Amino acid sequence: MDRREFMAASVAAGTAVAIGAQSSSAQGAKSNTAKFRMKYAPHFGMFKNSAGNDPINQLKFAADQGFTAWEDNGMMGKPVELQKRIAETMEQLDMTMGVFVSSGGFDRNEFTTSTSRDLHDRLRSQMKKAVEVAKRVNATWSTFVPGNTGQKLERDYQMANCIENLRVCAEVCEPAGLVLVLEPLNWWANHPGLFLTKIPQAYLICKGVDSPSVKILDDLYHQQVSEGNLIPNMDMAWDEIGYFQIGDNPRRKEPTTGEINYKNVFKHIHEKGYNGVLGMEHGNSKPGKEGEQAVIEAYRYCDSF
Repeated sequence: MDRREFMAASVAAGTAVAIGAQSSSAQGAKSNTAKFRMKYAPHFGMFKNSAGNDPINQLKFAADQGFTAWEDNGMMGKPVELQKRIAETMEQLDMTMGVFVSSGGFDRNEFTTSTSRDLHDRLRSQMKKAVEVAKRVNATWSTFVPGNTGQKLERDYQMANCIENLRVCAEVCEPAGLVLVLEPLNWWANHPGLFLTKIPQAYLICKGVDSPSVKILDDLYHQQVSEGNLIPNMDMAWDEIGYFQIGDNPRRKEPTTGEINYKNVFKHIHEKGYNGVLGMEHGNSKPGKEGEQAVIEAYRYCDSF
């Protein structure tokens, strides 16, 4: 029996699955009313073969399958009316909004090489826009990537600049209750040249900023590539971690498709008292409805700790 077959058998034997009425959003898929123990958050497009292209129907399908959270990196780029519809639907479904991206910073090193007045003004303006979106969609967390490393400035000076610039962002976010979560991204497989790559580095930055509105996004896929040692690193940085994201390695697909023991990782996070969102920032290992069902089964298995 291979791992996927074992997982499916474990889910069938160990998880009580309640089958309810068919959801109109799921195009004939049956409803599973058993909610997941933790707040795993799919994203738009993950279940489009089962739910259709309409984002509202995708939300309804996810809720039918037991998911209680959602995230959308591109929320700031969506029309205001759609943002409102998403928020209203999630409130009706009792779902928690996860992260949206407020600042990517890819292919630029200004954030680590400058502390100019012009940059600070632009940061305040961007954070005000992020706060407006967060209020509209009932979001608490927003992903923030400091950008590329500078090639002509000592790294410690770049660290100091990063901390100063984040303090400016926090001036806007803190009164509004918006938490910027800094995401270390791996240098090797996905994002060569970025400044922030590891959890200890993000921990140092958060301690330097010293604001409840600047925390760490621990993307376990990226950290498995960058440094491994996932559980000890999260324990060391626990007081500054505000959010988790998920993806197995290699290939960045759903749990059980790679080398990370997500069942054990989820158990550890749960036992430490984390009740926030875990974003499903990965692809599906198989195409079509079959692949979408495989994602759901993978989370059922890993959530049955």
